[in-house]
Amino acid sequence: MLSHTAYRRVLYAETDKMGYLYHGHYITYYEVGRVELFRSIGLSYKDMEDRLGIIMPVMSLQSRFLRPATYDERIAIKTEMRKMPESDVTIHCELFNENDQLINQGSVKLCFINAQSLERVEAPSAWLNPIKPYFD
Repeated sequence: MLSHTAYRRVLYAETDKMGYLYHGHYITYYEVGRVELFRSIGLSYKDMEDRLGIIMPVMSLQSRFLRPATYDERIAIKTEMRKMPESDVTIHCELFNENDQLINQGSVKLCFINAQSLERVEAPSAWLNPIKPYFD
């Protein structure tokens, strides 16, 4: 299993009238976690797009809200890849508040697309190689 924890503060612009992190912004926190998970092992979305010609659109998204996050609160974004990717990858996220309470959990499923042909492809080996040691 591959896992990483990133941190982000709730911005004022992300809150709703109640002072809570607006539900639509949780997806951005999932993306922060996902990007930092990959970056932690030397992978980047930009490199995958520019060098490998692969894009990763979201296929499905699931989110469960347990407690609110509030303005200026430091959120821990725990991100996990629980199985080795093949033609798609599912990333699991758990968000924790400053009291280490679980506030949200969700998952995002993405696939691999050739940016030129827009056809679905298997995960490229250049992207899989740094991930393999976490699943041996």
